Amino acid sequence: MACYIQPMTIGIKPGGESGEEHSPDAAAARLLALLGRRPIVLVGLMGSGKTAIGRRLAQRLGLEFVDSDAEIERAAGLTIPEIFSRYGEPYFRDGERRVMTRLLAGGARIIATGGGAFMSEETRARIRETGISIWLKADLDVLWRRVRKRNHRPLLQNGDPEAMLKALMDERDPIYAQADITVISREGPHDLVVEDILAGLESKLPQESPPTQAADADPSGPARAERVRVDLGERGYDILIGEGLIGETGARLTHLAPGAAAVIITDENVARHQLGGLEAALAAADIRHQSIVVAPGEGSKSYASFERVCDAILAGKFERGDCVIALGGGVVGDLAGFAAASVRRGMRLIQVPTSLLAQVDSAIGGKTGINSPHGKNLVGAFYQPMLVLADTASLASLPEREFRAGYAETVKYGLIGDLAFFDWLEAHWRGVFTGGPERTRAIAKSCAAKAAIVAADEYESGERALLNLGHTFAHALERLTGYDGSRLVHGEAVAIGIACAFRFSARRGLASEAEARRVEAHLCTVGLPVHVRDIPGWNGDAAAIVEAMMQDKKVKRGGLTFILAHGIGRCFIAKNVAADEIRAFLEDELKESRRAR
Repeated sequence: MACYIQPMTIGIKPGGESGEEHSPDAAAARLLALLGRRPIVLVGLMGSGKTAIGRRLAQRLGLEFVDSDAEIERAAGLTIPEIFSRYGEPYFRDGERRVMTRLLAGGARIIATGGGAFMSEETRARIRETGISIWLKADLDVLWRRVRKRNHRPLLQNGDPEAMLKALMDERDPIYAQADITVISREGPHDLVVEDILAGLESKLPQESPPTQAADADPSGPARAERVRVDLGERGYDILIGEGLIGETGARLTHLAPGAAAVIITDENVARHQLGGLEAALAAADIRHQSIVVAPGEGSKSYASFERVCDAILAGKFERGDCVIALGGGVVGDLAGFAAASVRRGMRLIQVPTSLLAQVDSAIGGKTGINSPHGKNLVGAFYQPMLVLADTASLASLPEREFRAGYAETVKYGLIGDLAFFDWLEAHWRGVFTGGPERTRAIAKSCAAKAAIVAADEYESGERALLNLGHTFAHALERLTGYDGSRLVHGEAVAIGIACAFRFSARRGLASEAEARRVEAHLCTVGLPVHVRDIPGWNGDAAAIVEAMMQDKKVKRGGLTFILAHGIGRCFIAKNVAADEIRAFLEDELKESRRAR
């Protein structure tokens, strides 16, 4: 039931005066406890004060503030008027919907929405499921006084903007009225409106218990696992992060697919450390199972290995309703996932990632595939698992080099769209490397970021491409080194690619030199390479790198696509980048490398 707050109905007054005598800090702590992980979403017409009031509310509660319009502009690399002008309103609304999906998955924060965001039925449903909505309602004369001097609003670009504002109010107010709480946004200090919001939250939140993302709500699971949901409707699934999850695999498979048999696909290195525990868990649950062990390294993502794995699954008489379990890093996950997508036209799949790279990236989102002599991951399918079990205990046996490589994919999430996460990693990376709560937090945060993007853009038709930061450079470098893991592993190639993407952005005048140096410095600090010259035995030239890039999946009509940056946490998709421009950049990079030697 919605809650309507009349003007001056103040439940928590400055200075600690309230019906219940507690300080503002105590009041904020109480509200935060009731809020749980739910974001507070401010909705309303342009001029209702969502941004200014949202910032003050965030300060009062000690929460992060996010403006959805600013996030859209960062993702597109264009202003909202430019998006409307170039692509039209339907294109903007689609992007707005996807950005809102990502923001709503980010936990407790204050989100100021664009005026039209709440008009989307899908977005309203997501807000109802995950957050608390507050309508900042204002009279027409108040709104008009606030917006009439600003001529940048795309929907007011006509001969009678006041009449258009009135028409928007008549159309949208009945929808805004569906918000959980209504607060009058009136003239005067914004702090008074913030007090009304706090009063509304006081009366609304105790009626409900906040949703949790912890796996301990699942009686079949361990008590302390973190849970992140990949929201794909009926095909949605959980990512569980915590220690000891491999030992829970049998019980979880029985719960999800009673009676299913299982075929485990792993590599020789992982088998030595983890296969016995997984087989024991399946045996304890009385699940028929068989293991297929492949050679470690990128070479197993080949036609020959794919053929061998598929034939072994068929020879084992596994049926369509049985389950493929991918136990390993990114190579095993990609290979096993593609086999699951292909054998009998689709078997069940559980991803059990044992490398940091796989836990934060490759095991999530359904990308599966193998390599071709023409390039990396050019043969494959989108195929979602039914569960991801990220057992952090499995990272203890991971070689230090492989852990560092996975960290490149972790830091990527901060660089793409979360400056606060990058700041946190700069301060806490040692804890991530040594284990403990910092590691679990970094993995869970990365999983939540990817889950939100996948839910908004499953098949990489738009925003999901941001996850490819550094990858166009990386895939070309991997191909030119023959996928030789002794010289270059994937995460190292990504680190070089990320540094190149920021240096190229600075060269274009998109980002500052200082930010590019900051990114490079952090990657160097944790021991990752940042220059092509860091690859052992490198002797290629710029033309060869560009030629390898032209086989990238993201090439369209001969134009290269890169993820570039306006700054840390402000990446965007740059399409149709001229090959000559990249070649010139790489030539300068390689010249600098020769001077450095």
